[in-house]
Amino acid sequence: MAIGKNKKLGKKKGAKKKVQDPFLRKEWYDIKAPAPFSVRYIGKTCVTRTTGTRIATDYLKGRVVETSLADLNNTQDAWRKIKLCVEDIEGRNCLTNFHGLDMTRDKLCQYIRKWQTLIDAHCEVKTQDGYVLRVFVTAFTGRQTSQLAKTSYAQQQQIKLIRKKIVEILSKEASTSSLVDLVAKLNHIDQFPKLILKACQFIYPLSAAVIRKVKTLKKPKFDVTKLNELHKDTGVKPATVGKGKKGDAAAGETADTGNLLNQ
Repeated sequence: MAIGKNKKLGKKKGAKKKVQDPFLRKEWYDIKAPAPFSVRYIGKTCVTRTTGTRIATDYLKGRVVETSLADLNNTQDAWRKIKLCVEDIEGRNCLTNFHGLDMTRDKLCQYIRKWQTLIDAHCEVKTQDGYVLRVFVTAFTGRQTSQLAKTSYAQQQQIKLIRKKIVEILSKEASTSSLVDLVAKLNHIDQFPKLILKACQFIYPLSAAVIRKVKTLKKPKFDVTKLNELHKDTGVKPATVGKGKKGDAAAGETADTGNLLNQ
């Protein structure tokens, strides 16, 4: 049989391909959070270096990263998950914008009880700067003040009225806010629940209401100037400012002590 007929005959036995560590061809970029959050640098991401027509930054744009609100605001709200989408690259920094939020399963299960009605509501809201978001809210009925019955079940008509009231509150708050303002309101854990509980108390008392999920459906035309405004440095962190003041006070005390000694 000719060698050209059988491809296996032309190969040498024992020849192995050289194995190379794939991370030797990677570059690391810093992920920068937008303005509504106090902590700006949240982590790193890697991408294959630019080779030929394959540009590294093109493969970074559109990446979605997920982190907790506790890491972004230095709080204890680790059950709130925030999603950020990479919009642009500036040097070694990935400039991100808000993409969505969610909550952990265990936190949602803390609200679920027997003998009550669980009410799910969702609506699409549009901000002043053209973002369209879909917001999911879960509310739970509670016991009335002078209730003797064991259960706290709402009637179907009351459930419809509560859903309608929730949609009105969300639409009103979003239509008068930009994306940055709306995200700041959503990050404030008690703001929307308090409005919902107050508005629905005359329909049926609610024990709790929580923003369960937010998804970004549509975005306006990409504007680099607006994105750079979100990523401007907000100045020194409060903790650093406090240290600076203490340091200045200590320096002043030292100077005064030195002057007294010289006198």
